[in-house]
Amino acid sequence: MPTQRKKQIMAYETLSYETHDKIALVTFSKPERLNSIDEKRFSELESILAVLETSDDVSALIITGNGDSFCVGLDLDLLDRAFNDLDYFDQVVARLAKIVERIETLPFPTISANNGFTRAGGFEISLGCDFMIIADEAKVGDVHTDSGVLPATATLRLKRRIGEQRAKEVLWTARWYKGQEAVDIGLALKSVPRAQLLSEAKAYAATLTDKPRPALAAIKKVLREGDGLSVSDGVKLELATFSKYMRNEPFGREGYMAFKEKRIPNWKASA
Repeated sequence: MPTQRKKQIMAYETLSYETHDKIALVTFSKPERLNSIDEKRFSELESILAVLETSDDVSALIITGNGDSFCVGLDLDLLDRAFNDLDYFDQVVARLAKIVERIETLPFPTISANNGFTRAGGFEISLGCDFMIIADEAKVGDVHTDSGVLPATATLRLKRRIGEQRAKEVLWTARWYKGQEAVDIGLALKSVPRAQLLSEAKAYAATLTDKPRPALAAIKKVLREGDGLSVSDGVKLELATFSKYMRNEPFGREGYMAFKEKRIPNWKASA
């Protein structure tokens, strides 16, 4: 019988972090501020990412929010300072961009469970995740251009996810997309009632955590590094990754032997 891992919970000022059965859950927990990003949120996200980047016990990450908002981007007090000090503004958006990149390059699947309003920096955090599962009632959008501002780290990620024409529509019209609409344009994977959102995200994550983490990490790396390569160069990257993986990881041989011996692979037996 698989053994259940002990649930661990860490409370921060602007978010909570917990792990259970190889799934990490980060919940933005300042609904009275629409889960906006301030200096404390930046610091706490950076702290959590440092934990995730060095953890061997996490095989999937879910990011969600409390209340009616996932995250509406930068906090108004922070924006007041930023618009009066553009050098500071540069530092802020570079810090956000780095956080999104660190989420994107985590060596396991990541899911944004968008429970409510998601805009600007919150939208960009969502794009750093491999998957978006959205509540039917939620609204998501970049919406920067309605305020005469540019996205800092969304444009190319959005184009790669939904295509150039749709990306232009999302960015230029600054419109909101509700749950099923986000699925229809390829922004989200699925839309479910908000009451079921977290359980759905956890169930989906569980379909990924019973695979060897290094296998998913290698595929994720090829997908990321292969973007923009020719087919020929992409195949070379994939072949090199295959060769390295087979020589350095035991899972391929173990999976084959388990198939031959009609048993469960050892990584599932000990999951």
